[in-house]
Amino acid sequence: MTATFVGTYAGKGGTGLVPLVHDGQGGWTARPPIPSIRNASFAVASARHGHRYLVDEAAGTVDVYAADWRPLAQVRSGGEAPCHLALSRDERHLAVANYASGSVTLFPLGDTGLPGAGITLADRGHGPDPDRQRGPHAHWVGFTPAGALLTVDLGTDRILSRPLDDLHAPQTLYTAPPGSGPRHLAPHPTLPVAYLVSELAATLTVLRPEGATLHAESIRAITVEQTLGGAIALDAPHARLYVTTRGGDCIVTYALDTHGTPTRIGHISSIGRSPRHLLLHQNHLLAANEESGQVTIFRIGANGCPMPEAKVISIPGAAFLMTA
Repeated sequence: MTATFVGTYAGKGGTGLVPLVHDGQGGWTARPPIPSIRNASFAVASARHGHRYLVDEAAGTVDVYAADWRPLAQVRSGGEAPCHLALSRDERHLAVANYASGSVTLFPLGDTGLPGAGITLADRGHGPDPDRQRGPHAHWVGFTPAGALLTVDLGTDRILSRPLDDLHAPQTLYTAPPGSGPRHLAPHPTLPVAYLVSELAATLTVLRPEGATLHAESIRAITVEQTLGGAIALDAPHARLYVTTRGGDCIVTYALDTHGTPTRIGHISSIGRSPRHLLLHQNHLLAANEESGQVTIFRIGANGCPMPEAKVISIPGAAFLMTA
């Protein structure tokens, strides 16, 4: 059996980190939560050390756990409302996006895999939306194959790149249409293409390298309703891309051709409200529906689309999913 874990928001009824166990035969069971792990809205797992790094969005911390969920360390995230994490390819750095303060913190990881003193990088600027874009709002972090730090900033409509040897000299890789509110990026692991979901505009943008920047090959509405863009999950081996809208409560499936160009092939209800996060697990797609407090588990059909028959498990405050 393999375990999937669901992070939950305490303010929305969450009681900790909830294990979901799959028996390999199609059965899923929610186990008692780990109550000490609260408000975990994102996590990454280390292959090098076996550690799990989680953000506590309410406390503003990064918490480090062993494979058996023993607490190992806790550090301040360097900003307010940390919402996303990424490990560098060599797992010697951990990046954290602090949504409310708009900053990004980069932690060195020593031989033990525990965070050292971090460097917090503040961005500047704003977007046209008076409610959501008064200042920077880092929402996603990652690393390029060459090791540069990437940031997707919802508040300034930009994707930034920072070389690790010159962190205070950010380069704008891409500027989205004003008010788009870019949320998450899914770089393709083998093709020169990345997929950007924008929350405020509810669009999917296909980005390709153009010199030292990224060029928008296409920008398309995720759904006709133009509601909030949410999660994105890339299944590169099977050439499929899944994107949610949090206002329309749906999951859209795209087929990818040999160049990585997406074509929409499916649209299905998430069977819950506000699908915040997606997880691909073997031949299943799991959706964490934050507002309705449910995890929906879809079997993926032969065409790569989620099948309408799904299992729904009640998990109040469901915010993110991980397999470990």
